[in-house]
Amino acid sequence: MKFLQYVFLFIFLVSCSPKEGHSYTFYYWKTKLNLNFEEKKTLDQATFPYLYTRFFDVDKVGGKFQPVGVITKDKSFETQKQIVPTVFITNRTFLYIKKEEIAFLAKNISDLIQKKTSEFDLKTNNEIQIDCDWTARTRDDYFKFLKELKRISGREITCTLRLHQVKDKNQTGIPPVEKIYLMCYSTSSPLENSGKNSILDVNTLKSYLSKIDEYPIRQIEVALPIYSWGIITNYLGKHKLINALSKNDLQNSSFKRISETEIEVLKDGFYFGNYLNKGFRIKVEEISDQQLEEVVDFLEKKIPHFNIIYYQLDSKFVTGQNFNL
Repeated sequence: MKFLQYVFLFIFLVSCSPKEGHSYTFYYWKTKLNLNFEEKKTLDQATFPYLYTRFFDVDKVGGKFQPVGVITKDKSFETQKQIVPTVFITNRTFLYIKKEEIAFLAKNISDLIQKKTSEFDLKTNNEIQIDCDWTARTRDDYFKFLKELKRISGREITCTLRLHQVKDKNQTGIPPVEKIYLMCYSTSSPLENSGKNSILDVNTLKSYLSKIDEYPIRQIEVALPIYSWGIITNYLGKHKLINALSKNDLQNSSFKRISETEIEVLKDGFYFGNYLNKGFRIKVEEISDQQLEEVVDFLEKKIPHFNIIYYQLDSKFVTGQNFNL
């Protein structure tokens, strides 16, 4: 009987103990490396020793590969975190790509990463992360590129994984990497007429990731959104995005509130750097702690262990935010 009492006591104590939070850090997705006070303080408090830093994008323009928005660095930039070079590549870059172009692309990306690392004296780890929304049409050439980049750079190559690439893995394939970063956002297009939050609709995410526990790559990190935006809709139903808009920004005497997250413009004028006509509507989409907690609770049942990378490190998004999920 005493043995059973000890067992019940142990179970009770374990169930009452506070949940241990996931280690976390951030993506840095600006063109210039520069941290203000709030961003530096937030990054210093992050419990994962890396900063996933976008170095540049790659696109195909006029049949030629082009680096876009190559990163620069402010003299004052300083961090104790190890930098993980991250490169976004458009899917069209891999459409109709030739074998020799794959090697050319891998070498030039590796060289530019190395050049910027040396030029800015950055402390990097042994990883390069590639972000690409590859499809069934581009998968084979994209996977060849990942292998070639690993061979040329001598580094560990990792990549992002979007929701549809999990759900449709038989069509989109499994990338030849040992670690992936699951992007738990962009659950729909913000340019569609929908009542759902296009940044993160939890029910949509759950349906896409219902079988994430069966995904062949077992080492998974999780990227969560903390960004926000406003969606402008004009008379014709066409949409435009305004970055970093929040519900607080909708408090204006020139706006008529339609709901907690949507307003109608009452007077022509410049708002948030855009000229908006009377009758235009603005809908704000942002992410609550409750949404993030629900996603983490869901994933904890599917993935044995994961760290969290928040998108993105910007004082507009990190101030007052809870990161210990």
